[in-house]
Amino acid sequence: MRLLSLALACLVALLQVPLWIGKGSWLRVWEVDRQLVAQREVNSRLRHRNDTIEAEVIDLKTGYEAIEERARAELGMIRQDELFIQVLGGDAAGPARPASPGKGALVPPSPAR
Repeated sequence: MRLLSLALACLVALLQVPLWIGKGSWLRVWEVDRQLVAQREVNSRLRHRNDTIEAEVIDLKTGYEAIEERARAELGMIRQDELFIQVLGGDAAGPARPASPGKGALVPPSPAR
């Protein structure tokens, strides 16, 4: 009887080995589940980025405000008859110097009399 119990216990242990350390083991399932959670997080961030870009594309296709905003921010463009004044900030060493014409500040021509 004792030998039969020992044989059955060994058989049960041998049946458990693939469950814990085999190809489709619980350890592998836990690892794949962790990878799945990480990939879902990456996908969520990418989906948010894509939604933002899609909204920007739609805005650029339908409205002129976004185009004008981009032209101002990225290309430094201004409208015709618009005055551009650049204010230079001072640093800890001394006060700010006023911008001279031709170095970033646009000065309108004086009115003709």
